[in-house]
This record gives sequence, C-alpha cells and structure tokens, in this order.
Amino acid sequence: MVIKRVSTRPLRALQDTARRRGAARRAERAIAAMSDAVGVSAVPSVSRIAREERDPFRILVSTVISLRTKDQVTMEASKRLFRLGSTPRGVARLPVRAIERAIYPAGFYRTKARNIKTIARRVSDEHEGRVPDTIDELLDLKGVGRKTAALVVSLGYGKDAICVDTHVHRVSNRIGLVSTETPAATENALMTILPRKYWIGYNELLVSFGQHICTPLSPRCSTCPVTRTCQRVGVERHR
Repeated sequence: MVIKRVSTRPLRALQDTARRRGAARRAERAIAAMSDAVGVSAVPSVSRIAREERDPFRILVSTVISLRTKDQVTMEASKRLFRLGSTPRGVARLPVRAIERAIYPAGFYRTKARNIKTIARRVSDEHEGRVPDTIDELLDLKGVGRKTAALVVSLGYGKDAICVDTHVHRVSNRIGLVSTETPAATENALMTILPRKYWIGYNELLVSFGQHICTPLSPRCSTCPVTRTCQRVGVERHR
C-alpha cells in the first residue's frame, strides 16, 4: 500500500496569515494608544517643516541637518539656511562656509554643509531642480541614507514608505511588534504587519513617543499607554 504524504504548506500559509493579522491588530491598538498619549504638541522638526510647506527640497535638507541633532536646533538651523536660499539653485550658489554658519550648531555641521551644497548642485544640474521621488535615486545623493530617503518620499511626495530611525527601531522592538537586529530588518518586518495607511505617519508617531515616553534609558512605563501589552524588551530600569 502506498501512503501519500500530505503537504503541510497550506496549513503553514494559514498560520502565517493568522500571525500577520494578529500582529497587525496589535500594531493598530498600539498606534491608537500612542497617538492619544503623544497628541499634537510633540511633532518632530522635519514633520513641522513638511506641514508648513510640503517642499521635497526643504524636507530633504532639513532631514540631513536633523541627523544626530536636537529638534529645536534642526528647526532653527533650517530656517536660517532657507532664508539664504530655499531652492536647489539658490543653495548650490552659497559658499560652504555660509551654509556652515547657517546650520551651526547642528551635529557634524561642516560635513553636512558640504553634503547639502553637493545635493543642491546635483538636484539643480542633474534633475532640473526637482528632488527625485524614489528611494533608489535619493540614495545616490551624497549624505542621503535610507531614513532620509524614506522621509522625503513619504512627507514630500505622499508615497507610502516606512522611515525607520533609531526611535522606530528601538520602540518597535521594545514593545514587541517586531524582533529584529537592524533598522533595515525592522523596516521589512513592519511592512509585513502594518496596514499601509499607517506607513507615512509611523515615524512621526514613534519619534515623538520615543522622545517623551518610551525614552532610551529609564522609559516612563508608569504613564505609558501600552504598558499592559508591552514586552519591555531590553528594559532594565523604568519610571
């Protein structure tokens, strides 16, 4: 008698689908709770700039300035620079020293000034003054990483993208939505569980939440709205 082996692939597929749906429901509940806790007052600097004027070039430059720089410094530095030049051609004409003075005391301001001038020149000369609207094209610009590219695509052009920075990576892992080692892996994992309607706003929400409640050291678990379901991965001390 020949015994036929029954494939378990359909069962595994159903189980994977059920897990993804369960993760999506948990993510939606967490997003709703975090949104209520953060409110509208703690909006990151780049998001504020994007709300004032949805200009991809301003978003690109302010995001470059924001790397390893406090929000208030980013906001003030961006405003000073944009008073000198607010278009790719205008910024490309500025001396590097003028850009340095405008964005100081942003972190690594000298390197950023050189990169900003190069970015402005390339956008002006190679892209007819229009910032590229794809992540791959943006990554070709000096000083632009995946986080910056995703913010420009999402906030500047309204395209679905998940921007994963240190806050998004840390908080998403800490509360147990994903279990990943790198921001790139976190981005891929989130794309499988987050409904697309949350992709653009996810970075803004978790940056605010990560700065004010789920802080890197000693998070405020006593006032956290997701504390009942949070897995507290890596948390040794909390308030």
